[in-house]
Amino acid sequence: MPFLENSMIVAAHADDEILWFNSIAADVDQVIVVYCDFWAHPDLGSARAASFAEYPRDNVECLKIDESGAAGCANWASPQLTNYGMALGVEANRRAIMRLAKKSLSMVAAYDRNRIAGESVLSAYRRNFDAICDALRPKLRADMNVFTHNPWGEYGHEEHIQVFRALEKLRDEIGFRLWISNYCTDRAMPLAQRYFRSEPADYVRLPCNKAFAEQVASVYKKHGCWTWADDWVWFDDECFMEAPREHSRDEPHRHLFPLNFFSIGDFPQRKGWLPLAMTATAASVALAATIAD
Repeated sequence: MPFLENSMIVAAHADDEILWFNSIAADVDQVIVVYCDFWAHPDLGSARAASFAEYPRDNVECLKIDESGAAGCANWASPQLTNYGMALGVEANRRAIMRLAKKSLSMVAAYDRNRIAGESVLSAYRRNFDAICDALRPKLRADMNVFTHNPWGEYGHEEHIQVFRALEKLRDEIGFRLWISNYCTDRAMPLAQRYFRSEPADYVRLPCNKAFAEQVASVYKKHGCWTWADDWVWFDDECFMEAPREHSRDEPHRHLFPLNFFSIGDFPQRKGWLPLAMTATAASVALAATIAD
């Protein structure tokens, strides 16, 4: 197929490449995973590296950029895009306070400093955008077909959108063809609607490669770094289209392409943060802390 010539998947996290691109994951020339380590899960990076070593295909590479922990920090009811991804809201501020509380508590108690973020979520998220662009730029050429997360982050993931926006910027610089797939949830729909068009766009429909997806998933599960539901059921097919630009005008009839629409319920809270309900003493320590990022 012409759109798989000189092709690459750029996925945010290990397992994204088979969740959102499994119909082509065995056939593209290369798979690149962006993020690796995450401070809240100290063993995650090594588990992912072990999985890549047993991956059932060649040319799988990880950029080894640390996760920012931005998942769940944006306002998805009224999403705001930025040059580096999405605007982060109240949850990011709460996590910044939690981080200061942890650092303060680690000075007076036996608290594991290795499980404390080295900087705020917002600072890490902003810095990662440039890191992604710098790491990907030398790997991309104008004659390539690059597949990545859609502009609404499938189910609404801030780091998925950051990867898309980094590649959107690089597309403008380099001129490769940028493709997205058709997964979406109700959480992500307010942002997805900005990319609906007045005229239907061309797209390619392919059958999902469920056997390969299960093979890869079993490797991630073996090493304890499968991040998705164990009872996930693969869709029968996937659709791909060239990534559209954000569209703000309302039209009588607007189109995108057939969506693989699913529900995940409430957004899962990542482990590693202190509970919202801290003791008054801990909260006072956090607010009084003067340790800079």
